Amino acid sequence: MLTSFAILFLGLAALVWSADRFVFGAAALAKNFGVPSLIIGLTIVAMGSSAPEMMVAAQAALAGKTDTAVGNVVGSNITNVLLVLGATALIRPLTVSSGILKREMPILIIVSLSAWYIFRDNYFSFNEAIALMIGFVMFILGLIYITKNNTDNEDPLVSETCDEIPEGVKTSKAVFWLIIGMIMLPVSSGYLVDAAVDIAKYFGMSDLLIGLTIIAIGTSLPELAASIAGAMKKEDDLALGNIIGSNIFNILAVLSIGGFIHPATIDSAVSSRDIYVMLATALILVVMSLNIKGMRRINRLEGGVLVAAFFAYLYFII
Repeated sequence: MLTSFAILFLGLAALVWSADRFVFGAAALAKNFGVPSLIIGLTIVAMGSSAPEMMVAAQAALAGKTDTAVGNVVGSNITNVLLVLGATALIRPLTVSSGILKREMPILIIVSLSAWYIFRDNYFSFNEAIALMIGFVMFILGLIYITKNNTDNEDPLVSETCDEIPEGVKTSKAVFWLIIGMIMLPVSSGYLVDAAVDIAKYFGMSDLLIGLTIIAIGTSLPELAASIAGAMKKEDDLALGNIIGSNIFNILAVLSIGGFIHPATIDSAVSSRDIYVMLATALILVVMSLNIKGMRRINRLEGGVLVAAFFAYLYFII
């Protein structure tokens, strides 16, 4: 069992590292080929933090563990708001000023409700996966259109996102890291899922629970690192945008992978418990972030409440 835990943590570390290298290589290569920074920032860089969830979802579904794939998405979204946003706000209160973010927040609520609708019958079908993927493509195209036609050319999210794109990287170096990331992502996620399954069997945990807890927390590490780094650099909108964007990507893109590969009956705990927690965290995020009068700060007190709620949720499900 100690071996399984060692493989699990090494797999998580390798997964996070390889996702970072993949995004670095892909973004640098796209930049060298003349792809506009805005497009790179809103696609490759923005989706990069969801790469671990994507690979875990694929590996879990291939192993017939759709509950693990679903649990990873639902658990990651809960973790992103309660733990990642909460910890970030504890370090430094966040001010929301981006108009683009305020447009994304209703979308987060809509896609979260879509996930609830899908799981209401405890079955995740191939057609539902197709619908999610279509929604993902529409979201990306719509985001790019809105951003390019935004009347406020100084929107902080745009500038902060573009600043994350690597500059002056040689094409050979970009290709090298892209290939390394492409190789390491599936390898590390495969070991991670296998170790998680062994641990779940040993402790009598369900596939869903292992996805909601250990794997969800592990795959949310990129969001935690990116959000804290953004807050420390006073890039509040980037820190918050990373969480909102990741949660939308998780539902539309990552979740659809499980349904594509292995449509299956889902643990009823998702529809009766966890999906409502995920919906509640999305609503809490919007309430804390928006104010009819204008900008709104997510302060340290609210951050502390979020972190406390996260550990309360873990205690309840375990």
